[in-house]
Amino acid sequence: MSQADIQTAKLSNGNSLKVHTQLFINNEFVPGRGPLIDTINPVNEQVICKVHSASEEDVDAAVDAANAAFKNEWKKVAAAQRGRYLNKLADLMERDIDELATLEALDNGKSFVVARDVDITDSIACFRYFAGWADKIHGNTIETTYDKMCYTRMEPVGCVASVTPWNYSIMMPTWKLAPALAAGNTIVLKTSEVTPLGMLKVAELIKEAGFPAGVVNIITGYGHITGNHLTAHPRVHKIAFTGSTATGRRIMDGSAKSNLKKVQLELGGKSAQIVCADADLENAAVQACGGIFNNHGQSCNAGSRILVHEDVHDKFLELFVAEAKKIKVGDPFDPEVSQGPQINKAQFEKILEYIDIGKKEGAKLVHGGRRIGDKGYFIEPTVFTNCHNNMRVMREEIFGPVVAIGTFKTIDEAIEIANDSDYGLAGGVYTSSIETGIIVSNSLEAGTIWVNCYDVFDQSTPFGGYKQSGFGKELGLDSLKEYSHIKTVKIQLISRL
Repeated sequence: MSQADIQTAKLSNGNSLKVHTQLFINNEFVPGRGPLIDTINPVNEQVICKVHSASEEDVDAAVDAANAAFKNEWKKVAAAQRGRYLNKLADLMERDIDELATLEALDNGKSFVVARDVDITDSIACFRYFAGWADKIHGNTIETTYDKMCYTRMEPVGCVASVTPWNYSIMMPTWKLAPALAAGNTIVLKTSEVTPLGMLKVAELIKEAGFPAGVVNIITGYGHITGNHLTAHPRVHKIAFTGSTATGRRIMDGSAKSNLKKVQLELGGKSAQIVCADADLENAAVQACGGIFNNHGQSCNAGSRILVHEDVHDKFLELFVAEAKKIKVGDPFDPEVSQGPQINKAQFEKILEYIDIGKKEGAKLVHGGRRIGDKGYFIEPTVFTNCHNNMRVMREEIFGPVVAIGTFKTIDEAIEIANDSDYGLAGGVYTSSIETGIIVSNSLEAGTIWVNCYDVFDQSTPFGGYKQSGFGKELGLDSLKEYSHIKTVKIQLISRL
């Protein structure tokens, strides 16, 4: 490991931290041939460090390393041993959990406590879950005709590429790495150029865990250079992407123009939370508040539209605003803070623009709506009411701490409003009737529905979208299928009886 790779980052609490800044290719940190990229601390708008980015030549080198590792070693590694590598990585992440959480808080701006107790803890659990699957991936024997034997095999696709976002900069990569590796693939993972530091630390742990060279390669760079070349690469056999719908379209185009690689997309959302007249309003207010304001509203599944039965609107709004007022915004290293800054200046300005749009469209601002302080990208949790489904704040993904609340008269009307969206990633319903919960859940056009809760994840449950929220599943057994080819074998039996 070159000392040129290591830089010192200053924390807001006066401490410092060593960070990796180079690309991780073939189990080594190497300089990138692309432009250096400033990594900005969203708390104070100052440069944390400069990270290397991957040129097209660097992408080629990473893809070559992954293909060579797959052909020469990884495909020959026993499935149980793949599981042991994943478990070892989970152990090392648990050992270094505070350092990983510190990198998340520094680079991303999210609360250190949330990063440690949610993001990194869940990532560790995800690696362990898929470690358990590694030696249980198999096909079936199928009865066809008496003179033939038929069986299927689940085989790895080979070299996988993954492009991951900045909002969950360790957890989202983990959702790709864990099933891909458990299923026997090698991978080139591109982190967001906005938040690369956490995964470069994970790269160090991957090498320490003993993964063979080339099995995992972690690079960063701009989407129009590094991302485009990686996702359209003819020697990449599958792409897994989490990010915007617009970028998802470009990735599909790149697949079509190259080698028709498998494509898995987890894209944007404008999820609706439906509060019925019979709901436990105190619980609904708590859950719905978390559903939009978790991670500063920077979640693709954020419940950013809340539809409330007109009979309970005023009471729910009172409870909801009271919950929003409890959110402490500030320095991520303050243990009392749950909302840090937005990720960067561009996102910060976009959110403030949407707040102005909401006001101009006639929505009523009942809480928040302003910048906090004069340094850093802090925005108050913002609540609009009197919102109608033709308003931009009800239709477009804001990706920030802004919620639009409207009303409905009947359950059928609520379902119709909720489904009147280009997106279909998630949704929620709050009711004391299990029948209503099931009817609404079955009627909503979205990939995940929560009943009397929101934003609850588990490694065993699949997650993915409908419509322009993408296709394919993260997590659970279904995700292993995303990283596998299903092969059918039929054998003619020559009877000697």
